[in-house]
Amino acid sequence: MLEKMFNPDSVAVIGASRKEGKVGRAVLENLMQNSKLTIIPINPNVDEILGLPCYHNILDVPAETKVDLAIVVVPAKFVPGSIDECGRAGVGNVIVISAGFKEAGIEGARLERECIALCEKYGINLIGPNCLGIIDTASGLNASFAANMAYEGNIAMMSQSGAICTVTLDWAERIGVGFSKFISLGNKAVLAENDFLQLFETDSTTAVIAAYLEGVKDGPEFIKIAERVSRSKPIVIVKSGRTSVGSKAVSSHTGTLAGSDAAYNAAFKQGGVLRADSLEEMLDYSRAFSVCPLPEGRNIAIITNAGGLGILTADACYNSGLSIASFEEKTVERLREKLPPASNFYDPVDVLGDAGADLYEHALDVVMDDINVNGIIVLVSPQSMTDVPGIAEKVAAKIKDSKKPILCNFAGGSRIAAGEEILNKYGIPNYSSAERAVASMNALCNYYTIRNHKRGEPAEIKADKEYAQSFIDSASENKRRMHGLESMDILKAYDIPVVDARIAKTLPDAVKAAEDMGYPIVMKILSPDISHKSDVGGIRLNLKHADDVERAYNSMMSDVRHYMPDATITGVQLQKMISGGKEVIIGMDRDPQFGPLLMFGLGGTYVEFLKDVSFAVAPITEAEAKHMVSSIKTYPLIAGVRGEAASDIDSIVKTLLKVSQLVTDFPEILEFEINPLMVMPEGQGCVAMDIRFTLNLNE
Repeated sequence: MLEKMFNPDSVAVIGASRKEGKVGRAVLENLMQNSKLTIIPINPNVDEILGLPCYHNILDVPAETKVDLAIVVVPAKFVPGSIDECGRAGVGNVIVISAGFKEAGIEGARLERECIALCEKYGINLIGPNCLGIIDTASGLNASFAANMAYEGNIAMMSQSGAICTVTLDWAERIGVGFSKFISLGNKAVLAENDFLQLFETDSTTAVIAAYLEGVKDGPEFIKIAERVSRSKPIVIVKSGRTSVGSKAVSSHTGTLAGSDAAYNAAFKQGGVLRADSLEEMLDYSRAFSVCPLPEGRNIAIITNAGGLGILTADACYNSGLSIASFEEKTVERLREKLPPASNFYDPVDVLGDAGADLYEHALDVVMDDINVNGIIVLVSPQSMTDVPGIAEKVAAKIKDSKKPILCNFAGGSRIAAGEEILNKYGIPNYSSAERAVASMNALCNYYTIRNHKRGEPAEIKADKEYAQSFIDSASENKRRMHGLESMDILKAYDIPVVDARIAKTLPDAVKAAEDMGYPIVMKILSPDISHKSDVGGIRLNLKHADDVERAYNSMMSDVRHYMPDATITGVQLQKMISGGKEVIIGMDRDPQFGPLLMFGLGGTYVEFLKDVSFAVAPITEAEAKHMVSSIKTYPLIAGVRGEAASDIDSIVKTLLKVSQLVTDFPEILEFEINPLMVMPEGQGCVAMDIRFTLNLNE
C-alpha cells in the first residue's frame, strides 16, 4: 500500500524554493542526493530551481511523468487546495510538512479536517501535517528537511516530534547507528502509528521498531496490531505526557489527547511493547536489539577488570530481576588455566586490572560455553596498562559470532574513546554505565518472554445481557451515577454474587428490615451525591439489635447533614454483616484512547492511600486476570501469610472476567466500582458488598 511512499520513482515538491534557509529548498536538496529520483519542483513564480525545470502547478506536470509522492511545504491555508490538486492529478501519496493545523487552534483544526476529507475523497495516503518528513535508507529517499541522511541499518523509527527525529539523527550520525526507515508522524491526520507498525512488520529491512509517541489514534486496534507484530519484531516506545504537566504540554504541542499513564502501561504490556522511560533508554534498547541475539533465560555473567564495577553491575542485575549465573565446575577450572591466581573465577569474573586483550578473550570464550549463562556483560576500566583498543577488537569479534547477547560498558571518558570507536565501527553499542547495559540486557530478556508468549482470547462469559440492557435503558438523567442496592441487579445479570440487602426510606422501615434480615447488619447512607460514604460518616457496622439500628440511623443522618448539608438523601441501605473475608476492589474507568481500563487492588477505605493496584485493558484473558491479582504488592495478604487461610483467588479471577465482559458489552458505562468485594477463604467464593457506576446517557 505504501510502496511508492517510501520507494518512489518521482517526487514533486509543492512549495519548492530557490532561497537558502527555506524548508522548500532544504527538502529539494535532500531529495537531490538520490540521483535515481525524478524530482519535480512546484512553484508558480519561477521556471527553474537548482537546475530543475519548475512547474507552476502539479496539474501542469505532463501525464507521462507520473508523480508517486508529493511533499507539501506551502502555508497552511493553501494546503487543502494543494491536496485537492494532488488528488485530481492522481497522486496517491502526500507528505504535508507545513505546520499551522490542529496544534495551532480552531482554524488550524478546521483546515486539518478539510485535508482529511480530501484524502478520503481521493484515497490519498497522507503523512503529517506538521512533520519533518520521511527517510528510507534502502531506497535512498530523504524526503525531509533533516540536516543529514540516516546511515543504513535495521532500526525503524517513528516519532510524533520532528525535533526528536533530528536529535536522534544527529546522535546516530556521531556514533554510526543505522536505520531502515525514519518517519516523522506529525499530527497523524490520516496515517498513524498503527499503519506504520503494519508496514514495519513486513519490511525486510527492519528488525527493530522504535517510537516516540505522545498518544495513539486507535487504542484497541493498537493493542491488536502490536500484539501480533511483537511476535516477530521488538517494539520499543517512549511515551511522553506521563504527568499532568506533561499531558498539558502534549495537548498544546500536537493536539493529541493523552490518555492516562496507567492505561498506556496496561496497553503496552498486553500488546507486547517494551516501554522505555526516556529517549536515551529507547535508543539503548534499540541498539541492543539491532545487533544481539535473544537470551534464552535471565542468567547473566559479568566479566570485569575492576571489582567495584563488577559489584555495581551485579547489584543492577539483581534490581532488574536478572540473575547472576552459577558456573559449571568445568567453567571455573578452565578460567583457572589462564587467569592470574588472584582473579575471581566465579560470577562476576574479575580478570584483574592489568588484564590484556588475550585474558578478556579467554574469559569470554569460557563463559560463552557455559550452559548456565544466557547473556554476558563485559566491563572495562581504563588502567594505565589497559589495552583498550585491543580488548575492543577481541570483544567485537566475539560479539559478531556469539549466539548469546554480549553487551559492553567500557567505562570512562577520553581513555576509552579509541575502544568505543572500534565498537561503533562494528555497530556494537558501548553503554556509558553498567546500569544502562543491565537495563538493555533486561529488555532483551523481557522480549524473549514476550516473543514466546501467546496472549490467547478473552473468555466469553454467559450473561443475561437483555436484562442488563433494560436496566441501563431505564436509568433516568438524575440517576446518571448509580449506587448500592439500586445497582446490584446489573451484577446479578452477570452472575456476580451480591450481599443480601434492603433499602429503607425511614427509621421504622430500617428497624423492620433489620429484624427481617437478622443481625448483625451494616447500614449505609443512600445518596446520588455521595460517592465515598465513610468520608462523611455514612457507614455504621456490626449493628446487633434494634436500639443499635435507631442510634446508627440518627447519628448517621446528623453526620451526613453536617458534612454535606445540600446532599439529596434517599434513605439507607441495610445489608448482612459478613466477616472472615478480605476486602478487595474491582473498578473500571473508560480511557479515551483504549476504552475500559480495569483496576484491581485491596479494597475498603485505604485503596486511595495505598495505591497498590494493577490495571489491564478489557476485554482480558484468564491469564491476565490472574496476573492482575498476583501483581499487587499486597498479594501475599490475599494468598495467605503466617498461617492465615488463603482467600478464594479463583473467585476474584472469575469476577474480574465477568466485570471485563460487562464493561465491554456496555460502552455506556463510563465508571464502575465494586468496593468492597468481600473474598472469603479458599473455596467459599466472594460477594459484592457495594457498587457504584456512572452512565453516559448520551450514548
